[in-house]
Amino acid sequence: MKILTAYYSRTGNTRVVAQKIAEITKSDIEEIKDTKNRSGFFGFLVSGYEAARKKTTKIAELKYDPLNYDIVIIGTPIWAGKMSVPIRTYILNNKDKFNKVAFFCTFSFSPSNIFKDLEEACNKKPIIKEAFRDSEIKSGKYIEKLNIFRTLISNNS
Repeated sequence: MKILTAYYSRTGNTRVVAQKIAEITKSDIEEIKDTKNRSGFFGFLVSGYEAARKKTTKIAELKYDPLNYDIVIIGTPIWAGKMSVPIRTYILNNKDKFNKVAFFCTFSFSPSNIFKDLEEACNKKPIIKEAFRDSEIKSGKYIEKLNIFRTLISNNS
């Protein structure tokens, strides 16, 4: 069984979780790279504004084709209660290539309806969904919640 972990990270929190999930699931990892500069406070404001309006962006060329994977794990930070703009773009460009999906998100305040948003965009029910608070990531407590991803190997092999 082949698994791909695809994620976008503006500040590095989602990257930390994605790398650990890829290690646990022995999956390939794809960092979705936005061609737009989203750094700093202005980048934060623009990102939230665009996410709230369900905008898309131009992302860099992908290394892996999701069509070649049994499961694609998609990770996103939450921006203004929505998935990040680069992940929305990735999903819209590739949703017909997904066999099975699993979701995770990183957040500061509330995961809101992020999983419903992701499911609607993919038009697929996830086999796993998990949310990680920024404070859990910084303290290392997020690792306790990663066991759910170990089930991908045991349940789908």
